[in-house]
Amino acid sequence: ARCTLQIGELTVVSKLSASMKAIILVGGPQKGTRFRPLSLEVPKPLFPIGDIPMVEHHVEACATVPGMQEILLIGFYPESSFQSCIHGVQKKFPKISIRYLREYQSLGTAGGLYHFRDQILKGNPSHFFVLNADICCSFPLQQMLDAHNKLASSADHFTMMSCRLRETSNSNQYGQIVVNEATSEVMHYAEKPETLVSSTINCGVYVFTPKLFDYIGAVFLKRHSASYMDLSDSAGGMGMGMGGDGGDEDEAMRDIIMLETDVLSQLAGTHVLFAFATDEFWMQVKSAGSALQASCLYLEQYRKTAPTRLASSADGGPQIVGNVVIDATANVAPTAKLGPNVTIGPNVTVGYGVRVSNSLVLAGAQLKENCCIRYSIVGWNNVVGAWARVEGSPEKEGGMGGQFVGGTKSPGITILGDDVKVKPEIMVLNCISLPHKEVKETTKNAILL
Repeated sequence: ARCTLQIGELTVVSKLSASMKAIILVGGPQKGTRFRPLSLEVPKPLFPIGDIPMVEHHVEACATVPGMQEILLIGFYPESSFQSCIHGVQKKFPKISIRYLREYQSLGTAGGLYHFRDQILKGNPSHFFVLNADICCSFPLQQMLDAHNKLASSADHFTMMSCRLRETSNSNQYGQIVVNEATSEVMHYAEKPETLVSSTINCGVYVFTPKLFDYIGAVFLKRHSASYMDLSDSAGGMGMGMGGDGGDEDEAMRDIIMLETDVLSQLAGTHVLFAFATDEFWMQVKSAGSALQASCLYLEQYRKTAPTRLASSADGGPQIVGNVVIDATANVAPTAKLGPNVTIGPNVTVGYGVRVSNSLVLAGAQLKENCCIRYSIVGWNNVVGAWARVEGSPEKEGGMGGQFVGGTKSPGITILGDDVKVKPEIMVLNCISLPHKEVKETTKNAILL
């Protein structure tokens, strides 16, 4: 049977399925700097793309799968970080339980699943999706589930979403899989290998059954039993027991279990793990620059799934070119020209004669008259002066953005952190600015610390 769902602005037609859950792995505060300066203000999964938090795209996709009981976000961020987001999506999907579960430490992509296995298995779901939060995707989850149910005779097999790299120069950034084209079985899995193994990569979206916890549990028990034997041996029969120098750190490391290297790589070639190939859009969102590419993809998807979110030209309003989202609380002058690929966030003011294209303008920003914004992320509460230009360079598709060569920012988009002031009549070209800076003169190819 098929079911047509109308959930808010989203329309989905899919097959009815058994009881389901979804787990979104949101990670936690990291030492890495690839998403700075944007992650200085909000956790990366909550960064707004398409005028909603990035992780909300995942939640919307999961919520439209018939039979979905519950959506769990698992990570190591403080609970308070996700309170507002959870409240908002729960109002949007009142019939589905949506909760955030915080790990006691960062447990890895499988460790968190195992730690909260009782919560995941409550209600006896037949299957559950697992999605990485740092991806941008069309999320064809129902098609994936349908394919999963046809892929093998065994009920306890698992399916991972895969796609093909268009170019392999940066293949070591992805998990690579070798697939039996006749059966779709994953024969070999290598997580970010130094040399090219396959142009087919792991998309970070999975369908599992409860049997997964047997495999993760085996890894957990093996580590803890091995560490107990090691510590007992080191005690030398002197009654020292477990502990000693580095004990707490060793204990923490033992609890970190990675789905990719500790589980999936071991299951490859055992008739348990299969691949669902998608040719729809997919990309990683690792860097600040990649957020703009992700926005472009989601805005194009809105044309199919949520067309009412897109703005259009109207008498007495701004000129709209291509895909543009304007938050309902934004104030946009009628002589402004926006698009393509533009998002105007909450409480933004866009002055007369302003031109914005291929950019994100975040909440509370002010764009004064006749300024120009291209290939840029204008941060929260920024002020861009009259006749100023804030511009970046179009990035190659799949580029990581915000990278540096010889201490100089390589070509890419301009990113302004929170509360940056750009003086009138100057140019900011291909720069990254940390929060609370004032740019008083034309600046190019610079990192403003």
